[in-house]
Amino acid sequence: MSLDDPCFVLERNETEPDIAKLAALITEPARAAMLMHLLDGRSWTAAELGRVAGVGAPTASVHLRKLVDAQLIQMSPAGRHRYFRIANEEIARLLEQLSRLAPTKPAQTAGAKRASSSLRRCRLCYDHLAGRLAVAITESMIRKAWLIEMEPWYRLTDTGREALAELGVERVDGRTCMDWSERRLHLAGPLGQQLAQVCLARKWLQRDPRSRALRITPEGADSLGGLFGVSIT
Repeated sequence: MSLDDPCFVLERNETEPDIAKLAALITEPARAAMLMHLLDGRSWTAAELGRVAGVGAPTASVHLRKLVDAQLIQMSPAGRHRYFRIANEEIARLLEQLSRLAPTKPAQTAGAKRASSSLRRCRLCYDHLAGRLAVAITESMIRKAWLIEMEPWYRLTDTGREALAELGVERVDGRTCMDWSERRLHLAGPLGQQLAQVCLARKWLQRDPRSRALRITPEGADSLGGLFGVSIT
């Protein structure tokens, strides 16, 4: 029997990963909205995620149960509430990569345009900084010879370690991460996580209570400008 024979049928390999099932879980609009909202690394209640997705409480619960069963998110009970978060960094990285490949939805309202601008300026990508500020900081660290890019890693140099020592940053390496809005690399991994924690702890950046956007405070603009030579408006 040849491949051209109409009776020839290739049997599906049932041992292969079911990427169609995973894609269906992620790409359903309400679940996709919930997952993108969870990319800030925080935990959110079912009611909050339902509002983000534009669905009622019963529907939100169904969607969240499917995501929990698929191990894409985790649930933690606290009193009368249940809090949901991204399961791990690997899931967050997958969502960020999909964001880079996906078409951008045009903002229809003034509020949506402001939200989009804030996300592109500075946001959390799970546990590290993303957006224009993150890219500018990363590129500045490379120019200053604080970082060496060795795809898929960023290696912290002795010069970089000394420069960041006052911030309490340990000598750890980072990982490259493609920024979906800037289409350029920013710093992720352990070093990226530490840098984000420093910026938040020193109140150089402040979380938006409704999204994963980060606001650059006046003190942050001065401090980040002095340390990295960046200016984000």
